[in-house]
Amino acid sequence: MTTSATLSIRRFDASDTDAVVALWQQAFPEYRDATRPQRNPRLSIANKLATQPELFFVAVLGERIVGTVMGGYDGHRGWLYSLAVDESLRRHGIGTRLVEYVEQALTELGCPKLNLQVLSAKAEVRAFYEALGYRTDAVISLGKRLGELADPVPAD
Repeated sequence: MTTSATLSIRRFDASDTDAVVALWQQAFPEYRDATRPQRNPRLSIANKLATQPELFFVAVLGERIVGTVMGGYDGHRGWLYSLAVDESLRRHGIGTRLVEYVEQALTELGCPKLNLQVLSAKAEVRAFYEALGYRTDAVISLGKRLGELADPVPAD
């Protein structure tokens, strides 16, 4: 990381959209897959701006967006989503700072527990979170897509 620029973390602004989409397409290859409409980054941004936009943060180095993180809180437990760091700047503490930032924001809302999901094939991502104190819960994650993105139900 360059020493001439200072890293700051702030709330996402709509003017950040193109930079965030570019970052997510770099960080999350599935966001470049047109056969997976549920991974549309612009839709993800629009949905977050409609629901708890105050928990959508960007890391800025100089004038450049180099990281993102989203949080969510339903009054029972919180969730961490879309942690991304520019691949040329990984392993410089940006991801850790973003996680700590969203953890603090959720703590201030009274959130007692934070959950996140990691794709099972991404061992390096799991190791990152474990180094920050996250542990595997003894649960199975189930999911169901709703509305236009619903998976067809198999016939019996």
